[in-house]
Amino acid sequence: MKKHKKIMAMPVACFWAVVVVCVLGIAVGSIYDFPINKMLANKTDLGAFFATYGSCFSFCLYPAAGACLFVGLRKKGSRFDTLAWTLLVLGWFFAVYYSNSYNGKVVRALFGYTAGESSPALSVLSWLFWAVLYAWVAPVVVKLADDSDPDKLIAVGAAILVAGIVADNVNLWLKQVGSRPRYKYLITLADPISEYRPWWQMVPNLAGSDDNFKSWPSGNMSIASMMFSLPMLADVFKGRSGRKHTISFIIACVFVLLYGYNRIHMTNHFLSDVCFGTLITYCIYAGISTAFLRSTERK
Repeated sequence: MKKHKKIMAMPVACFWAVVVVCVLGIAVGSIYDFPINKMLANKTDLGAFFATYGSCFSFCLYPAAGACLFVGLRKKGSRFDTLAWTLLVLGWFFAVYYSNSYNGKVVRALFGYTAGESSPALSVLSWLFWAVLYAWVAPVVVKLADDSDPDKLIAVGAAILVAGIVADNVNLWLKQVGSRPRYKYLITLADPISEYRPWWQMVPNLAGSDDNFKSWPSGNMSIASMMFSLPMLADVFKGRSGRKHTISFIIACVFVLLYGYNRIHMTNHFLSDVCFGTLITYCIYAGISTAFLRSTERK
């Protein structure tokens, strides 16, 4: 029987469906970005909570990837034990590091930390919050992982880690290339529309360290779009099935849509920013995972 080609454990049609939706969103946003934000933007406490902690679901994929590498490498023999433990810890560290980088300020405020005034112990405590938050992921994935194909486990774990790092750095570079002003900055001006720029009107390196000019593409959508690797992760778990892959893909789609709305709702991004962040990351994950998994295919 002919084996149907898949991308991240889903039919190719699913990949193209996501791409088409993103391209349509970019097309609509290119014309109506500002009016859409004017209609939807409205900061709320619930929106702020989701903006801060929603990304934790995506960041869980880093320790999950480390656990896949751990199980796969240990299955290959004791000579890989040191490398396996190192990558397991590294996956957990990436989750803590990125969470602290993107949302650490909010958590430090939660602990009452003020830079230059509070005890450094409070800053350490806020960091430990993230460390404990992700501590459960690896043990659970180790228990669920199917070690019958260690090469596939290694490929999936490596793909998630590498694609996540690549997507984050590509996004940061593009932010400097575009240096597009955020909506939340524009609405503080007397004449917002006069300073508004569509995504293609780029002013490279204007942003520098000023977050007000880092609207395009959305970094948080780059994080949210990591969830599209869920079916690929489910494919290396015990009791895998097409139904579970489909459910994982639907969960990823719903999460990305909610997160995309949240970025507009919280005045951080325009529709085109959201769609570009999603599309770029999804394509990076699809390309890297396909390259890694092809190396494990057997005749």
